Amino acid sequence: MRFCLYGPGATGGNFAARLAAAGNDVSIVARGAHLEAIRTRGVTLLAGDKKIVAKVKASDRPADLGPQDAVLVTLKASGQHALAGNVEPLLGPDTAVAFVQNAIPWWYGPGLPKSPRPGPDLDPLDPGGALAKSVGMHRVVGAVVSSPNHVIEPGVVENEVPDRNILWVGEPDDRPSPRIEALRAALKAAGIGSPATTDIRYEIWHKLMANLTGSTVCLLTGQPVQVQKTPLINRLSRRAHAEALAVAAAHGVMLDDHPDERYGPKRVYTSHRPSILQDYDLGRPMEIESIVRAPVAFARSAGIDTPTLDAIESICVALAHAKGLYTP
Repeated sequence: MRFCLYGPGATGGNFAARLAAAGNDVSIVARGAHLEAIRTRGVTLLAGDKKIVAKVKASDRPADLGPQDAVLVTLKASGQHALAGNVEPLLGPDTAVAFVQNAIPWWYGPGLPKSPRPGPDLDPLDPGGALAKSVGMHRVVGAVVSSPNHVIEPGVVENEVPDRNILWVGEPDDRPSPRIEALRAALKAAGIGSPATTDIRYEIWHKLMANLTGSTVCLLTGQPVQVQKTPLINRLSRRAHAEALAVAAAHGVMLDDHPDERYGPKRVYTSHRPSILQDYDLGRPMEIESIVRAPVAFARSAGIDTPTLDAIESICVALAHAKGLYTP
């Protein structure tokens, strides 16, 4: 398949290297030092004792790359506005565009199966509908990622947990389709897990639990995931988790995600610094809207009281705003 990774940082670099090594025609839209390194040396992936060096096409101009079978947008939600107006050269009539991100995506509403309650206004995730207009809803593929990575230097990515590389994909309306089957097959052939799912929003909320109730606490404390095992922080995360489960259920998503599994004694707490904390540390725009504010908006639209999540939202917004990394 012809794949384009749009805006590959850590996770995008991982997937680009794996897909290219599996024989796919892979291109990358990047910029700056990352682009120059990829042009010169390719993408290097370090995963345990494995090293993959993949030569790929790379440009900061999508017009240099041409129409693709699939575009994997690995820009964070806070940077996806860059796609609008620039993606058209990559699009053919049947191009699938998968938004590989954390938390609530901008396309969550369209195609939504009947919900017990109306959802909130998600316009802040796609102001003016720019992404919907540029991509076209018929091309959108839902995607949820679980793959901890970080960029060691431009063009070089380390996969922190080599046996955990998963990308769930699904149609926004959850119908089975040939393009989803083709995507899953290509991902699996490249060593990227892609389990079948009949409810992409279940996967969205399940992944969101880790970011909304755990990663945000790492941001508040400035500490890696290990902080979540300390008794007071663990109690805070559990309370946030219980509230988030109730919000998801109110909107028709019943999660099999017990607090004892998420934050219990069998959980392995690593030294990983979640992406929202990495962004804060490095002064990069933060995914406050999709990880924190949108889920709380779901709570308010359902009339659910979420004091712990409200407090987390307030402090996350204040921290990000004070550094100029998010504008309320």
